[in-house]
Amino acid sequence: MDSQALEKAAIILSGGRLEHTRLDHLSEAYRPQNEAEAYQLQGALRRRLSVAGYGEPVGRKIGCTTTVMQEYLKIANPCAGLVYAPTVRERTGEFDFSSFLRVGVECEIAVRLSDDLPASGAPYTRFTVSPAVQAVMCGIEIVDDRWVDYGSMDVATLIADDFFGAGCVLGDPVMTWRELELELLTGSMSINGIQVGSGVGGDIMGHPLEALAWLANTAVLHDIPLQAGEFVFLGSIVETKWLKPGDRVEIDISGLGSASALFI
Repeated sequence: MDSQALEKAAIILSGGRLEHTRLDHLSEAYRPQNEAEAYQLQGALRRRLSVAGYGEPVGRKIGCTTTVMQEYLKIANPCAGLVYAPTVRERTGEFDFSSFLRVGVECEIAVRLSDDLPASGAPYTRFTVSPAVQAVMCGIEIVDDRWVDYGSMDVATLIADDFFGAGCVLGDPVMTWRELELELLTGSMSINGIQVGSGVGGDIMGHPLEALAWLANTAVLHDIPLQAGEFVFLGSIVETKWLKPGDRVEIDISGLGSASALFI
C-alpha cells in the first residue's frame, strides 16, 4: 500500500472505534491485498489509536489457531492482532457493555514473555520459544464485532483491525508452568453459571507453544518482533460466545486457575 492509501485506511478503521460505529468493507483503493499489507495497516492503525488515547499495545492475540474457531469463522490460518493497555484486566474484570458494538468472549491460554524473540532467532519452534516464556495464564479474550457483516469481510482487513481484538482478562501467572503438560490441560467457559464450551490445550495447533512459535515467526517476517514483557493470547479452545448486558463469564483451565468478567 502506498502511504496515502495506508493513512486513509487507518483513518477509516480508527474512526470506527473512536466513533463507535460499524464499518462496511474498505474500498478497493484502501484495502490491504495480502497479509504483509494487513500487518502494515495494523501498525498505522496502532499509531492513530495510541495518539487518540487508546494507549500502547501491551500484548498480542492470535485467532484461528483451533479447529473450532477455524470452522466457526471459516478461516483456515492463524491471524494476529494487538491488545491495548486500557483494555486489560487481571483475574476479574468489569466492562461497560455499551462500549462495545457486539461483544463476545473466548476461553484461552496465554503466555507472558521474559525475553525478546528477535529476528536473529528465527525460524522459531515451540522448543526455541519455550525459554522466553516467563509465565502461562488462563485468560478471557474480549472480542468486538465491529463490522456490518464480518462473514463477508476479507481476511486481510480483519487482520488490519486486530482481528476482533477488544481486550482481555488475565488469570494469575503460573511461573511453574514447565511442570505442566500444556497440551493436556482442560478448560471450560461458563456464562451466568451455565457451561457453554470446553476444550484442551492440544486443540491449539497440537500444542499451545506451536501458536507462540507461529506468531514469533510471523512477527519477525513483518518487522514487529515479540518483546520481553508482552503477553500473548494463543487462541480460543471454545467457540466465541456473544453476550447480553449483565452477563458474567467465568473460565477455568486445569493447572492455570480461573478468571472472570462481568458486562454491565
